[in-house]
Parts: sequence; C-alpha cells; structure tokens
Amino acid sequence: QVQLAESGGGLVQAGGSLRLSCAASGRTFSNYAMGWFRQAPGKEREFVASISRSGANTYYADSVKGRFTISRDNVKNTVYLQMNSLKPEDTADYYCAASPEYVAVAGKKYDYWGQGTQVTVSS
Repeated sequence: QVQLAESGGGLVQAGGSLRLSCAASGRTFSNYAMGWFRQAPGKEREFVASISRSGANTYYADSVKGRFTISRDNVKNTVYLQMNSLKPEDTADYYCAASPEYVAVAGKKYDYWGQGTQVTVSS
C-alpha cells in the first residue's frame, strides 16, 4: 500500500502561482511513477502531469504545458506540482497518484490516489 497526502491548494488570483505537494508513505517511493490529475465540478477527471520513477521523464497535458512543472524528491518521498500563470479554468480538485509503471499517463495505470486538494483561481 502507498498512502498519499496532498497539500498546498488554495485560492489564488489569475496569473498567480501555487505549489502543490504530495507526501508518500508506505512502500518504496522510487518504485512508482507519480502523476497529478484534476477534476473540475461537473467534469471528468483529467491528466495534468506525470513523472517517471527516477524523475528523468516528465509529461504534461497540453493545457498546462509551459505553465506547470512536476518534480519529485525521492529522498523526501514527495512529488510537487509548481503551477504558474494560473487561469480560472485551472480551478479543480487536484489529486496525486502512484503507478507501479516506470512512467504512466493514463489514470487506469495508477493504483493509489490521494484525497485531493482544492485549487480555486479567481478572475
């Protein structure tokens, strides 16, 4: 089992920045690819970003490319999502997830999920 706990969400004005953190516990963190997903009210969950086990490979949704950066610290067992130039359409609950794959994009590849942290971007 891997337990995941997100933090760092909040209310921010458009154009602002937030950094989300996801602390992992349980099994060896570096054995898992990590991803961030989000779900806006009334919409389906969507992929935001993912990072490989070593951190060497990263992938982003087109909607966040150039604005968001995913990173991980395998010593601190934590994955981060730095979000810059935030837009109102980034408003959603953000979830981190862990996959036993080397790297994964599809949500179905992820076995463990956090409880989520809310991000609200005002215009």
